[in-house]
Amino acid sequence: MQRTELTPFLEWHDGVFVPNAIAHGGWGPTLGGQVIGGLLARTIERQVDRGELHPARLTVEILRRVAAEPVQVSATVIRAGSRMRSVDAGMTQHGELVARASALYLRRGTQPDGEFFTTEITLPPRPVTPRVDETVPMSIAVYGKDPDDGTGFAWQHAGPRYAWVREIRDLVAGEEITPFVRAAMAADVTSSMTNFSTLGLGFINADYTLALSRLPVGPDVGLAALTHYSDGGIAVANTSLFDAQGPIGSGLSTAIANSGFTGGPGVATS
Repeated sequence: MQRTELTPFLEWHDGVFVPNAIAHGGWGPTLGGQVIGGLLARTIERQVDRGELHPARLTVEILRRVAAEPVQVSATVIRAGSRMRSVDAGMTQHGELVARASALYLRRGTQPDGEFFTTEITLPPRPVTPRVDETVPMSIAVYGKDPDDGTGFAWQHAGPRYAWVREIRDLVAGEEITPFVRAAMAADVTSSMTNFSTLGLGFINADYTLALSRLPVGPDVGLAALTHYSDGGIAVANTSLFDAQGPIGSGLSTAIANSGFTGGPGVATS
């Protein structure tokens, strides 16, 4: 994908990451989950030689709302073996831990013989011309109910939802987003995609997990909502993730009921 001159989510200054306004999420002047998860994934990835091991699982925990202010991140290898590596990362703000992540890397090997069962999923076609401008944090084409029916956002219905996500700006100024970080940022969409009801988005993400059988190829990551189970204000939900070549993994969201969502993601129509 050709690099753009759009404002990056974060700038690196004097040992801290300084967010720009575009890094705000939909719950007020706080950092969006995709920025938090992407930055933690970036920090974790730097603890592992690329190509040696595969990032099979990433769990991001948002311990409190992260203010739209400078943050620091660090990562530590917890266990290293011949076939796996476990890495933890933390994000601090004003000396307090505000988010953390853990990742499991596995060594790739020979694929076992035999046929395996999986539920068949077909995504809508990718957008021909993704939306690229300063008004949206990412290009996201959403699919659900007919957007022309005049009753609200396409995911605001009790039916299937899909999305194609493309990161259109740097996470950190001057750095190209890696496939792992791209997948980590896209997986945050699992919460908003699955937690819309017929009346709007009623849950806020507490954590999310990305599981990958392989890294995405190309700039686009697709998501298909599979389940939403909730009771007493607690929701668990999951998605399947794709690239242009086929399925790549899964996303899992754990969320708690919350009001005050101020807007949906930037929508690319095609």
